[in-house]
Amino acid sequence: MNAAIREQLPIQRPERLYEASRYLLDAGGKRLRPTILLLVAEALTDTEPHAEPYRSFPDVAENHVDIMSAAVSIEVIQSFTLIHDDIMDDDDLRRGVPAVHREYDVETAILAGDTLYSKAFECMLATDAPPSRAVRALEELATTCTEICEGQAFDVNFEGRLDVTTDEYLEMVELKTAVLYAAAAAIPAILLGGSDDTVDALHGYGVDIGQAFQIQDDVLDLTTPSEKLGKQRGSDLVEGKETVITLHARDNGVDVDDLVGTDDPEAVDESTIDEAVTKLEAAGSIDYARELASDLVASGKGRLERLPNNESRALLEDIADFLIEREY
Repeated sequence: MNAAIREQLPIQRPERLYEASRYLLDAGGKRLRPTILLLVAEALTDTEPHAEPYRSFPDVAENHVDIMSAAVSIEVIQSFTLIHDDIMDDDDLRRGVPAVHREYDVETAILAGDTLYSKAFECMLATDAPPSRAVRALEELATTCTEICEGQAFDVNFEGRLDVTTDEYLEMVELKTAVLYAAAAAIPAILLGGSDDTVDALHGYGVDIGQAFQIQDDVLDLTTPSEKLGKQRGSDLVEGKETVITLHARDNGVDVDDLVGTDDPEAVDESTIDEAVTKLEAAGSIDYARELASDLVASGKGRLERLPNNESRALLEDIADFLIEREY
């Protein structure tokens, strides 16, 4: 993946723009979404892991598709969303390094995010899939990007509301986070000629595990040290963001708005976050979030029964488990 990203997103003129565009991609990341995409391709075609070149991967009719280009597209979209999200939240850190707008400037960061957005479509156009499948994959990517923006809009709106419901929160999470996992799982099936039922099942897998991923992120935001998390611990609480944890806590009598007592990140220390976590644990809110994430992962893994029973499918199940077992 790293080599493919460098190949399809080279540093070129204007260098500062492309350096900023590559900045978070080069900083690392788990590469979960493109890994899911490549594994789905192997599982669907019952291919041994790494047995076929991803740049010329055989589909169900023995045509050859550049499935790696689709994987790069998905990872580039992820990076675009992170850059813009950090600007909107005015976050200082991402992946353990200064956020793009901190390392460069806001104007360059906005342009870098926009560049990544357009480059993702260029990458998806480069798969050499049959035209009808290529168009459908582009449609899936475009719809996904629209939904991500809708989810972010809901997230921003929720910051000024005290009556957000759990159903509304899960809808927001599906749009802001889970749909990109869904695209990562569904697009290879589209490009390789999978049936509509298989595409739908894989899309559902992505939605389920993507929601679980975000809920686990909500838990980690409170329970993992800043240096391990790669961003400030407790930032969701400080910024007044609703999560499934705070929604459950409100329903159980916790004064969530008074947990940290400020919206200034610099005014919050580790002991304040520790006290807030203790109250949330006492209300059962963190356990509730963990159980909900576990149920979603079980649902997602069940959808993989549409695929042949092989090593790549087992790895997709392992990734689903990892999403709620990870510590950062």
